[in-house]
Amino acid sequence: MELTGMPNIGKEVSKKLIAVGIDTPEKLISLGSKEAFIRIKTIDDGACFSMLQGLKGAIRGIRWHHLPGTVKADLKEFFDSFK
Repeated sequence: MELTGMPNIGKEVSKKLIAVGIDTPEKLISLGSKEAFIRIKTIDDGACFSMLQGLKGAIRGIRWHHLPGTVKADLKEFFDSFK
């Protein structure tokens, strides 16, 4: 499967993942959403909270809108640490 075959991963996010060395779903899953986001943030300062949620959802195989509230809260705390 390609990255774009995962939920929430479109062409633009896929390009950014590949640019930071994450070129397969397996690599994304093994690194995790937070590490992938940190890597993307190094090349795209505009990386947003929705992208972080999208990465987490992709790893779980679901649309990010369906992430549990506790997971979203954890991701929000992580995202806010970049401000």
